[in-house]
Amino acid sequence: MPKTSKQMVEEFKSFIPFVEGLNIIEESIWNKALSEGNWSLKDVISHIMLWDKYFYEEGIEKIKLKQQVTVRHLNFDEFNAKAREYAKNQTKESIIEQFVDYRTRIINDITELQEDEYTKEYKDGDGNKFTIHGYLRGFIPHDKHHKKQIEKVIHDCK
Repeated sequence: MPKTSKQMVEEFKSFIPFVEGLNIIEESIWNKALSEGNWSLKDVISHIMLWDKYFYEEGIEKIKLKQQVTVRHLNFDEFNAKAREYAKNQTKESIIEQFVDYRTRIINDITELQEDEYTKEYKDGDGNKFTIHGYLRGFIPHDKHHKKQIEKVIHDCK
């Protein structure tokens, strides 16, 4: 795990070209389950994109605009089920484009922050502390977890 804020931002950013590279995979692989009865690649990228959208709109953008952070603890299963449902009506290109858009917004906004703002504690919508540093520390391993799953599916399809 990266140690400095700058390193964390770079690692978080590095997932963008990986996801953009998924544009070239065949639809059959895009729609393939990671494992029996599991999510498809499409579901996974939709899931990540919608979490990015949520944290951008309710957290990162609020911090940039000097507004109250409204991120709340959500029911993960319910949120993820909605992400899978959302993916059903989207093209591969659309999901990837939306992912790149939200991840880029996050990167751009947090790159503008001063070093001490990464660890500054904000109150979220539930009254708990929210920090940019904590957000990145939580989502970088999340990206890595899904990247390994995706790479395995692609490798197994060769």
